[in-house]
Amino acid sequence: QVQLVESGGGLVQPGGSLRLSCAASGSRFSVNTMGWYRQAPGKQREVVATITSNGITNYADSVKGRFTISRDNAKKMEYLQMNSLKPEDTAVYYCNADCTVVGRWGDVRSLEVWGQGTLVTVSS
Repeated sequence: QVQLVESGGGLVQPGGSLRLSCAASGSRFSVNTMGWYRQAPGKQREVVATITSNGITNYADSVKGRFTISRDNAKKMEYLQMNSLKPEDTAVYYCNADCTVVGRWGDVRSLEVWGQGTLVTVSS
């Protein structure tokens, strides 16, 4: 079983910054690509940014130049630094990870895991 726990959301004024963190926990697993997604009220969940295990990043056009995704492989954590926040960035942000899990009998399987979400509100 693998779990992701996000932290760092909150209320911020337009132009402000926030840093989200996501911690992966469990046993006998490795983390491959990680990502941040968001879902605004009344809208579908969308990808914000992704990062591979060797650090290759990808961003949604709407956040390029403002958001930075990073990760600490040793700690199995990922981060999202959000700068120059806009009201349209308001959403619940979810951490996502593609994991490889080794079962107690040595069986290997892939597992996609989601965090519970953290609310980011950008408002004056």
